[in-house]
Amino acid sequence: MKLKLTVAILLMASAPIAAWSQQSTKVTKADAQKVLKIISSDKAKTRIYCQMARLGDQMQQANEQGDSKKFDQLFQRMYELGKKLGPEYAAMIDELGDIDPVSEVGQEIGSTLDALDNLCGG
Repeated sequence: MKLKLTVAILLMASAPIAAWSQQSTKVTKADAQKVLKIISSDKAKTRIYCQMARLGDQMQQANEQGDSKKFDQLFQRMYELGKKLGPEYAAMIDELGDIDPVSEVGQEIGSTLDALDNLCGG
């Protein structure tokens, strides 16, 4: 469940970022693995990704509490951090909305996102 919420928040946060991307094809498992490699091989990007995951948790709490001001502030922070992860990440997140999460590709990408979450100790 946490993964689905995180992806939903990341989709919202990265939609404007995706304009950077020149990629117009659907995301594949290879794309997701490339993003995993980019983030996991760069300690700064790993820290940023983990900060975004924590912000996602805080956004969920703010949403549950009906605190739209705090949600918007956290969203803006997540957006700013997301820009630092690069165009490959933005393209992947942008394309996730078009993938059925129960399809083979959706499940493969989900497992790659789980691996990214595991970088944060969760």
